Amino acid sequence: MQNGERVIFWIKDQKNLEKTDMRPFKILGIQQVAVGGEDKKKLETFWVDILGLEKTGTFRSEKENVDEDILRMGKGAYAVEVDIMQPIDVNKSPKVHEPKLNHIGLWVDDIHKAVEWLTVKGVRFTPGGIRKGAAGYDVCFIHPKGNEEFPYSSEGVLVELVQAPADVIKALS
Repeated sequence: MQNGERVIFWIKDQKNLEKTDMRPFKILGIQQVAVGGEDKKKLETFWVDILGLEKTGTFRSEKENVDEDILRMGKGAYAVEVDIMQPIDVNKSPKVHEPKLNHIGLWVDDIHKAVEWLTVKGVRFTPGGIRKGAAGYDVCFIHPKGNEEFPYSSEGVLVELVQAPADVIKALS
């Protein structure tokens, strides 16, 4: 926030609503959309062969039960990834193919401040903390469901916070 600009938003503090005005981070834009299916080849046929997205990388993690191709549309700081994923084992969790729209990734200018602030405000995160994601950026995930301790969530959608590199921060700020 610059030049005295203030952002006002509301948070729930137990049973009372409390007004606050300091958010120490900024969501800059969409970084990725992740789509899952049982057969990544079918996803590749649609996204690469039919729609023409460019394949820029792959990622495989037994721990996260994912075999993923990283696709891109657009250029530079305005590029958006479409990650097509299939589970390594359909019977294990996490089930990256359920739901089909697996998660949405958002660029953030300071992931550490974002996680700290959102946690204090009652946002629930998935286990694993901040870690390197498939594209090499620091990431963490907001849990799709709240609980008693952390009541705030995105009401069913898994949201990934992605640390934006300097060129993206400059272009999108």
